[in-house]
Amino acid sequence: MRIISTVSVFILCLSLLGCTSGAEINGRSVKAANRSVNRIKNRLPEDKRIEFEVSFWTIRDAFRDNGDFLSEVGGQTPDTLIEKGRDIFLQRKRDGFEKYKQYTNWDQMIAAFTGERIEQSRRKPRQVEKKGNPSVMYKL
Repeated sequence: MRIISTVSVFILCLSLLGCTSGAEINGRSVKAANRSVNRIKNRLPEDKRIEFEVSFWTIRDAFRDNGDFLSEVGGQTPDTLIEKGRDIFLQRKRDGFEKYKQYTNWDQMIAAFTGERIEQSRRKPRQVEKKGNPSVMYKL
């Protein structure tokens, strides 16, 4: 009896691990999609991370309705999401979308966003001024 219960717990754990889709975006809700995008983004190599983020937000900008947006991104892997973002960029570029006029192609836009990200990381964090006595020791 003890062996049967151990085996059943083991099989249950394996089935639960098989049900998770770690490399796909969860499209059940916007909050779940944002969480899974952040989880996936942190696992990507640096060169794909910004392209993945830009693709996600390009798709979000194109599909304002939450239902349409979730059906577009739900179950997508990073590579397919990047391809969809690139396709939307190209379509909007052909249609004369104002934000994309400054870029000649997708790679130039990604390079510009990468440069902005590098510049942001170089800046020093703001210093917070301490007012009054910074000591935490109290006189009793």
